[in-house]
Amino acid sequence: MPIRPLALLPALALILPPPLQAAPNPTDWEAVLEEARGQTVYWNAWGGDSRTNRYIEWVVRRVAEEHDLSLVHVKLDDTSAAVSRVLAEKSAGNLDDGSIDLIWINGENFAAMKEADLLHGPFAERLPNFALTHPGHNPEVVTDFTLPTEGYESPWGKAQITFYYDSEDIGDSEEMGDTGPPRSIEALAAWAEANPGRFTYPRIPDFTGSTFLKQALIALVEDTAPLYAPTEESDFAAVTAPLWEYLDALHPHLWRSGRQFPATGPELRRLMGDGELSLAFTFYPSEPAAAVADFELPESVRSYVLDDGTLGNVHFVAIPFNSPRRAGAMAVANFLLSPEAQAHKQDLAVWGDRTVLDVARLPEADRARFAIDEENPAMLPADALEKTLPEPHPSWMTALQEAWRERYVRR
Repeated sequence: MPIRPLALLPALALILPPPLQAAPNPTDWEAVLEEARGQTVYWNAWGGDSRTNRYIEWVVRRVAEEHDLSLVHVKLDDTSAAVSRVLAEKSAGNLDDGSIDLIWINGENFAAMKEADLLHGPFAERLPNFALTHPGHNPEVVTDFTLPTEGYESPWGKAQITFYYDSEDIGDSEEMGDTGPPRSIEALAAWAEANPGRFTYPRIPDFTGSTFLKQALIALVEDTAPLYAPTEESDFAAVTAPLWEYLDALHPHLWRSGRQFPATGPELRRLMGDGELSLAFTFYPSEPAAAVADFELPESVRSYVLDDGTLGNVHFVAIPFNSPRRAGAMAVANFLLSPEAQAHKQDLAVWGDRTVLDVARLPEADRARFAIDEENPAMLPADALEKTLPEPHPSWMTALQEAWRERYVRR
């Protein structure tokens, strides 16, 4: 007797995957928050700095209080590990039960996820607090390494290369004949030669070290236009030749003669605190002042930026396409954009990371939260970061990292 099709339904129900869950609609924010309640959100974020971790621990407590959800910080050494995991899940057919709900991301990792359709969205510009960034006046909050974010990332912090030095080692008194710290990439090389072992940069592919490569390249090339298009549209070897010539000359004068490099930006800060270096840099402008306040750096430390400006960008959070807890992830992303969370993040006692909110357009009570501690001698003046150099196309980051390792990593 032939089997009727209906007789197969119970068996098929056991083997067919469940239907894809409808995506939360951020235009109905109350429904999003109701769905988020009780969820456990897994946030993959770099965990290599105590201040960053301290801030995220505070966020964990606040979203539990505010939204009755559990936030788990999955600490990463390298964001690319999270990108690889999402890609592996997609390749394995895991389309709606991913292990990652939120990623701290920007640059080449965002570009890779966007190109491979690994991101949920658009969602960011529909978050209630996104309007506080006023993107019409601040296009950097919707642009990531030249690429439009198109609502697939939500901004939550700003970074810009900031140099810092020990003023007891590097004087800046003209009356005493001191010239002060180097104010250009070219002057940095001359200073390092005159002060061997007192400067270095983090080992590639650390993002702080990689950003130093881009800063130097922008300063050294005659025409920066190729840097803002994909690398395959230009002669990479010809464009980058001045950089490798510069580094070849610089490395013998670095800490440990350039044979070793600190692993991360925090390790670079530790070398400054231990007195092994006189000059260093960070991608977080308030970090030196925060470290002085925490007694990690001496009170004689001062901050500055190069005369022609320094490289800066915005960092974001994004939601993988197969997150089963997208409502909870949206609730966290929106909280990160609140004046409370942004001001707490900028607090020197916490992290010191700059806000992405348009502070001048906030209500007066909220503006007061963002007052800068100008009494800290290591803090940059409020107008010091006006010369922000835009990030090159993300393909340059990856290509520079590969070329650096090919040239300088001893096998």
